[in-house]
Formats: sequence, C-alpha cells, structure tokens
Amino acid sequence: MGVLIQNGTIVTALDTFVGDIYCDEGVIEAIDVGLLARADDRIIDASGQYVFPGGLDPHVHMELPFMGTVSADDFETGTAAGVAGGTTSIIDFVIPARDEDLMDALAVWHERASKSVADYAFHMAVTWWGDRTAEWMERCVREEGIPSFKTFMAYRGAIGVDDVELIEVMKQAKQLGALVTVHAEHGDMVVELQNKMIAEGRTAPKYHALSRPPAVEGEATSRAIMFSGMTEQPIYVVHVTCREAVEAINRARHAGLTVYGETCTQYLLLDDSVYDRPDFEGAAYVMSPPIRPLGHQEVLWNALRAGTLQVVATDHCPFNQAKQKEMGRDDFRSIPNGAAGIEHRLSLLYTYGVRTGRLSLNEFVDLTSTRAAKIFGLYPRKGAIVVGADADLVVFDPNASGTISAETHRHRCDRSIFEGFPVQGLPSHVVVAGRVQFEDGDLKVERGAGRFLRRQLS
Repeated sequence: MGVLIQNGTIVTALDTFVGDIYCDEGVIEAIDVGLLARADDRIIDASGQYVFPGGLDPHVHMELPFMGTVSADDFETGTAAGVAGGTTSIIDFVIPARDEDLMDALAVWHERASKSVADYAFHMAVTWWGDRTAEWMERCVREEGIPSFKTFMAYRGAIGVDDVELIEVMKQAKQLGALVTVHAEHGDMVVELQNKMIAEGRTAPKYHALSRPPAVEGEATSRAIMFSGMTEQPIYVVHVTCREAVEAINRARHAGLTVYGETCTQYLLLDDSVYDRPDFEGAAYVMSPPIRPLGHQEVLWNALRAGTLQVVATDHCPFNQAKQKEMGRDDFRSIPNGAAGIEHRLSLLYTYGVRTGRLSLNEFVDLTSTRAAKIFGLYPRKGAIVVGADADLVVFDPNASGTISAETHRHRCDRSIFEGFPVQGLPSHVVVAGRVQFEDGDLKVERGAGRFLRRQLS
C-alpha cells in the first residue's frame, strides 16, 4: 500500500510549491500535480498545510549512562516522541568509558538502538587516546559507517580529552576524511569554579550556570578552531550558546576555515532566570553548557539567519526530577546534566522562528533537516523531498495550536523545560519509511522498525 499526499504546500530548503507526493516501498516515487492513487493506497489531503522533509536531529542521547544514572528516554520512547513532533531520524552518540574499547561500546549502542522506532545513526565519541584509538577510528569510517567523532573538552577525568588527545583525534580524522564534533568548554576552569563555589557554600542549581560562564565556552571554541586550522581538519561545534562562541565561529568561517556550528531550541528560547525557580525546580534546566543570560539568545537567532550556525538540534538527554535531578539537591555538581526536547523542536522553531519573521520557511527546513543531512552524509536520502529519497515526510498544520506540558508530552520525563509555552503550528501527519506513524495526535509506531543508517562523507 502506497501513500499519496495531495495538494500540500511542499517546502524544501530551496523551493516552495503546491503539489502531490506519492510514496511506495518506503521511498518517494513521484512528485507532481494531479497524481492518482491506486485502489489500496492511503490518501492524505494536505490542503492548507505544509509538507516538510522529516526532521533530522543530529544531537541526542538516548538511554545514556551519565553521572550515576541513565537518561530517561530509551531508543524506543525517545524516537517515538521525535516522530510525534516531526523528527523522523536521529544521530546518537556512542560514548565509551575512558580506557574502554571503542568497538565494545559500539556493540552496546547497537543493542540499545535496536528498539528504535525511527532511523538512527551514530557519532563515535573518542574519550581517550591510546595505542589502538587510531585503528578504531579507521574501522568506524571504513567498516562501520560512522564518519564523525565526538570530543569533549569538558568532563575531565571522565569522558573529556586533553589538548594533546584532541589534536591526535583531529590528525587521524584528517587522514580518514571524517568530521570532528566538539563540546567546547574549558574543562579545567569549570572544575576550578565549581570547587570554589562549593567551598563557599553555594550549592543551588544556579551555581551550575555560574560555574560555566560564557567565557569558558568562548575560549574553548577558539582553541578548538585553532587546532582545526593547524591540522586542516573540519570541525562541527555542538550546542553553541553564547556570543563569544558565535564570534569565534564567525571569524573562522570568514577566514576560510571549515567550521560548522549548531545551537539548540533551549538556548534560543530560555534565559538564565530559569535557575532562580523555587523548590529546586531550577535543576530541571541544568545542562552543559547552561542556559545563558538575556542577550545571547538574539545573537544566536542572528547567527542562524547569517549562516554562521547551520543546525538547530536538541541535545535531548532527559532526566527526571524525582530520583535523578534530586541527586544533586545538596551539590549542583551531582545534578545530572540534560533535558528533554526532541518532540517540540519543529513546533517551537516554527512558532518562535518562522511566525515571528526571524526565519523563512525554507530556512526552517534547512536548519531542522537538510543542512544536518548534508553535513553528516545522509543527503539526499534524508533531508530532501526528491524522487528516490526515503519517504520521511511531515504534513504540518500552521493553524494547529497547543501548549507544551509535561502532563501531555511523550518524553519519558516528569518535567518539561518548555512548560507552558504556547505553540502555533503542529504536525498533523508524520510519514516514516513510507508508513503513516502519526495522525492527528494518534501515534502508531513499531518497536524496532528503525534502521541503522550507514554514512559516508563526501
């Protein structure tokens, strides 16, 4: 049985036009006007609605062991929440422990991800440099379909790398034609500031943010860019939050360096007043880097419009307030870092980006789907509405409205960092691999239906 989407306003990163899309056997077979359905086909009337390529979130952490607990969404619940919000593919991170065999960690993540209801790929985190690390990186690229590597300049002593290790990762990635992604914070200074605040009795969630000020992100971003330039290795800076980091990326791109930047919905829409919420509610917003003071948000919006930043992701990594965030009630350093976001990325960016005039519809599609697919080697299979692409499509009703709440979201998490946010524009139908898996609020996903996406960078 095929699926025919009729009379929708089809929006890609470059074009906007009214037409029909016919899907069969999991791929787009035809795009035209006046397409005819077969007797057993499913027909979706998209009149008055947009049709977008399925969203691609290149930065999520499903069932991640971290800080003494595990993120609350597993690959089944997390990808299901994504589908409900129009995100039809993800890229998660394999994160080995320090000194762990990267291939052993990869096997564990493949097992975890086998529950996924939507397609998924992996980045490989390089958390240490040893005699076999170069060999493992080569295997990732040549055999495993993983041509991107994550490095943490924070979390020293755990999953973070020092400068020597980061340089080695970049040198090997250069030889392999791979991409290095960077979590940019000055890890040693973060630890220094944390210890200082705890010694002064400052233990509340807001001191998490104060121990990771914009300067430590800006410095680390500049340092990573310098390493990138010296090794001639392209980098992708994840979850950019502040003016200092944006300025460093902008300088690098104007100098001709291949540096990409990503931000997340929470950094565009929230400010650091969230950490002052009473009764330990500020802990729900503890993530790294933290939410920034007012002023940084508009810098990020401007950077998206200017092309300094290319992707809006979520860093989806939820932890419940009960039994997880509460681990740090007496010491902000023990609050698990992360929050939920995958379900609401498209509706939030449409409401507060497109409807406010900050973004065009085409820029919206580029930021939520197409650009990430191109950067990470999935285009045009993903991120495109073209014949032969995967039939991952979002029929989006610009007149639908709602209010985000933990009481109604599909994240397996007891808090929403966007609690009470009104949204205008929601998916009415989501097609994943040629099957209608979300329809007017009814989620019909299949555990284990997601496929591993082997990638190759051009």
